[in-house]
Amino acid sequence: MGAQRLSEQEIQTRLGALNEGTADAPWAIRDGKLAKEFVFADFVAAFGFMTQAAIHAQVMDHHPEWCNVYRKVDVRLTTHSAGGITALDFGLAERMEGVAGRR
Repeated sequence: MGAQRLSEQEIQTRLGALNEGTADAPWAIRDGKLAKEFVFADFVAAFGFMTQAAIHAQVMDHHPEWCNVYRKVDVRLTTHSAGGITALDFGLAERMEGVAGRR
């Protein structure tokens, strides 16, 4: 059995908890996906974040939709097999916050 899609109430509860620990731009729901734009000092820092986050994603077998332009990384998380946002998305978002916090 795969990951279960979260209800709107569960998403809002988890979103609030996730954003309690973020000092910069908050996570939001955009186009049905958990989304955030991370901004770093420069391209190397942004790419380093992506490299470290990619290791977490691979271990979790849960991969982000993301785009990098210079010092910005735009992240969108959804669980395609569940047709929406699941606990996996929030788990990866938390790990990304941890990686970004170390930069």
